[in-house]
Amino acid sequence: MPVEFTPKTYAEMPEEKQLNLVEALIPVMGMILFLAVGMIYLELDPQIPLLWGIVFAGLLGRYYFSYTWAELLDGVGRSILMGLQAILILFVIYMVIASWIDAGTIPAIMYYGLEFLSPQVFLPFTLVLAAVVSFAIGSSWTTAGTLGVAMIGIGSGLGVPAPMTAGAVLSGAYTGDKNSPLSDTTNLAAAVTNTELMDHIRAMRPGTMIAFAISFVLFVVLGLNASGSIPVDRVAEIQGAIAGSYVISPLVFLPIIITFALALYGFPALPSLGAGIFAGVGVSMSFQGTAFADAWSTVQYGTSPETGVALTNDLLASGGLDGSVWVITIVVAALSLGGILQETGVLAAIAYYIGEAVTSVAGLTAGTAVGTFSMNVLAAEQYMAIVVPGMTLGNLYEEYGLESRNLSRAVEASGTTTSAFVPWSSGGVYMASVLGVPVIQYAPYYFFGFISPLVLIFMGATGWKMFYKPGSERGDPRDRSASQPAGD
Repeated sequence: MPVEFTPKTYAEMPEEKQLNLVEALIPVMGMILFLAVGMIYLELDPQIPLLWGIVFAGLLGRYYFSYTWAELLDGVGRSILMGLQAILILFVIYMVIASWIDAGTIPAIMYYGLEFLSPQVFLPFTLVLAAVVSFAIGSSWTTAGTLGVAMIGIGSGLGVPAPMTAGAVLSGAYTGDKNSPLSDTTNLAAAVTNTELMDHIRAMRPGTMIAFAISFVLFVVLGLNASGSIPVDRVAEIQGAIAGSYVISPLVFLPIIITFALALYGFPALPSLGAGIFAGVGVSMSFQGTAFADAWSTVQYGTSPETGVALTNDLLASGGLDGSVWVITIVVAALSLGGILQETGVLAAIAYYIGEAVTSVAGLTAGTAVGTFSMNVLAAEQYMAIVVPGMTLGNLYEEYGLESRNLSRAVEASGTTTSAFVPWSSGGVYMASVLGVPVIQYAPYYFFGFISPLVLIFMGATGWKMFYKPGSERGDPRDRSASQPAGD
C-alpha cells in the first residue's frame, strides 16, 4: 500500500500562490516539448528529457513561483516516497524473472503452453487467465511480471506478435486488479474518496465487465487473424531447445505456486515476490544442478542461455537486478518531476480548472477521466493519479448530489488502467520492461485500457449506473442555486 499522502488543493493554497491556467501550463508544455524533442527528434532515452523538465520546472518553481529550494526538494522527496513501493517491486521483479528462468519455471510454462495451446485460442485464453490470476492475487504488476513473461514466450512460439500478447496480458491483468479487494489501487481509490470498499467494487463491476467482454471479442478476432503463418516445425524446435537446456518437470513450478499461494493468503506483493526469488534459487540448485554462487549470480546479472535456437535465447534472456537500474532511473526522474509540479501547485491548478469547466454530470465524469489521465502523464505515478483527483474533486461530486462511489470508480477506471499508456510513468516503464515490448507497440492492442475510460464516460453521459444520494436533485448545482429566490 502506498504511503499516506495529502495533495495540495487549490482552495487551501494562499491566494498569492494560486496559479492561473496559463502559469500552470507553462511547465507542462515545457515537459511535453522536452520529451518530444528528446525522444522523437534526438532519439534519446527518456532520462535526459526528463532531466531537462526537472530543471525547467525547478527554476520556474524557485524564481517565478517563489518556492524555496527546500520546499521543492521536500516535494520531490514526498513524490519518490509515494512511488517507493513501485521502485522496490521493480528491483524485486527483475530478480524474480531471472531466478525463475534459471529454475526452469518460465521455460516449463512455455514448453507446456506450446504443447496444449493453439494460435486461434491463445489471445483470449491469455486475457482470461491473466484476469483470473490478477483478481486472485490483487496485483496487475505481479501478474504481468510472472505469468505475462511466460505468455510472451508462448505467443512468440505460436507465431502471435508480442505486442498482441502484451495487450492481452495487460487487458486481463488490469481487469482482475480493478475488481480485486486485495488490490492496493482498489483500496486506495476507495480510501481517498471515503467510499466503502465493496461499494466501490460493486460500482466498478458493470463497466469493467463490459470493457472486458468487448476486449474478449476483439482478441478472439485478432487470434483468428494472427494465426496461420507459423513456420514448419517451429514449435517443436523451440520445445526441443528448452528441453535440451532445462529439466522440465511439474516440480519446477514450485516458485510460482509458492508466490501465488502467499499472495492469495494475503501477503503483500513484496514479500510474496521475495519468497519467489528464494524458491527459484532453491529449485535451480535442486533440479537444474546450478551451484549456489552461480544461482545468486544469475539473480544479480540475469540470464543469457545458449539453447541453440536464437529465438529461444532471446525469449529467455533477462537482466537480473542489474537490468532494473535503467528502468528505475526513469521512474525516479519522472517522480521527481511530478513532485515539483505537485509542490508548486501546478497539479492542483489543473484539477481546479478542470472542475471549473464542468457544467453537468456528463462533463464531471469526462473531466475526472481527463484529469486523472493527465495526472498519470504529469506525475508519472498511478497512485498520484488516484489521490489527487480523488481528494480534490470530492466536493464537486457532493454538489451534484452524487455518491462518493461515482468518484472512486472514475479515478480507478481512468487512472489505474491508463498508467500503462504513458512511456515514462511507473506503469508504462514497468510493463514495457518486464514484457519486453515498448509502450508504443503494445498500446494499440491494450484494448481494455482504451475501453474502460470510454465506458465510464458513456455511463456519465447516459446516467446509467450513476448513483445519487437519496433526495438529491439532478442537474447543474449552479443552475439550481441561481434559480433560488432571494432571502428576506
